[in-house]
Amino acid sequence: MVYDLVLSGGRVIDPSQQLDMFADVAFRDGKVAKVAAKLDTAGCPDVRDVTGLLVVPGLIDLHTHVYWGGTSLGIDAEAFARTSGVTTAIDTGSAGPGNFAGFRKHVIEPSQTRILVYLHVSFAGIYAYSRTVMVGESEEMRLMAPADAVRVAEANRDLIVGIKVRVGKFSSGTSGLHPLNAAMQVAEETGLPIMAHIDDPPPSYEDVLAQLRAGDVLTHAFRPFPNAPTTRQGKVKQAVLDARRRGVLFDIGHGKGSFAFATARAMLANGFLPDTISSDIHALCIDGPVFDQVTTLSKFLCLGMSLPDVIAATTVNAASAIKRPELGSLKPGSVGDATVLALREGGFDYVDVVGEHLEGNQRLTSEGVVVAGRWWHP
Repeated sequence: MVYDLVLSGGRVIDPSQQLDMFADVAFRDGKVAKVAAKLDTAGCPDVRDVTGLLVVPGLIDLHTHVYWGGTSLGIDAEAFARTSGVTTAIDTGSAGPGNFAGFRKHVIEPSQTRILVYLHVSFAGIYAYSRTVMVGESEEMRLMAPADAVRVAEANRDLIVGIKVRVGKFSSGTSGLHPLNAAMQVAEETGLPIMAHIDDPPPSYEDVLAQLRAGDVLTHAFRPFPNAPTTRQGKVKQAVLDARRRGVLFDIGHGKGSFAFATARAMLANGFLPDTISSDIHALCIDGPVFDQVTTLSKFLCLGMSLPDVIAATTVNAASAIKRPELGSLKPGSVGDATVLALREGGFDYVDVVGEHLEGNQRLTSEGVVVAGRWWHP
């Protein structure tokens, strides 16, 4: 068989197959063709030597804001792919049913990298967040648009993977759980999962978790006090353990104000790993403290998570959360996306959202991506 592209000699880590080996990865007709210790590359027009590098399934960032030009938070998904190795960006609530059509036509469809969406239950999504204006869209219940959200979700099943809602002091004010209840109506009607944002109370972490079902995602799951998932004594709250047992998924969603090293240390010390690691990248955190997805992943490496567990949290686990098993894997026949990473040793400074610095000895960097079976923008 003549392949379109072969990545040769890298360390292949694919948690979907419990694979960790030095191997060649071949692509043909936009899909993964074969992974083997040594492949015949005769006739292949593009053979790339990636010796000394990691080859993993195309990274999936479960929480991004990439409605560039349509909202003040939006960043460019293709530029993010180049720096961060993310071949699939999941936009979480930038657009609601009132402005999704523009997001689809002007951003998603022209993008060479994949963009999927959690549709906001609020009519215009997250429309008023900048450095000078911050108005929580869920503060105004008149903006909740469950009927419109159902209509748009049903008409765009190819792109919409779930329903987004934001609750907390800064996003819903005194609306309490009412925006979450509106999102639940949409989720029940469409059969889609919810991604729920939580910030400072009200409502409480426990109150939000109590509403979520198996397959729903709580993002900002390792946030600082108040509304942290741990007690003052460093134990995981019982409501968190109960929610995981019934199948609620816990996503990092680092962002500008939603990830603390202290919380992460406590959660990991209790054996509670995140299901997914995401950046919550947007215009207000791309210059720090997030920077990109690979920096977010590196923080968890330096906190003690194993490399395969970190890769799983941004590949197969994320694909499972959005019910897209063709993504996040290097199994033959899977979508032909891959990320090439370097794992560097040294001294690296990391910072969380409360200003704590962590001196780490490892750092992942993106060295290139494969999109639809082709080497893309090295």
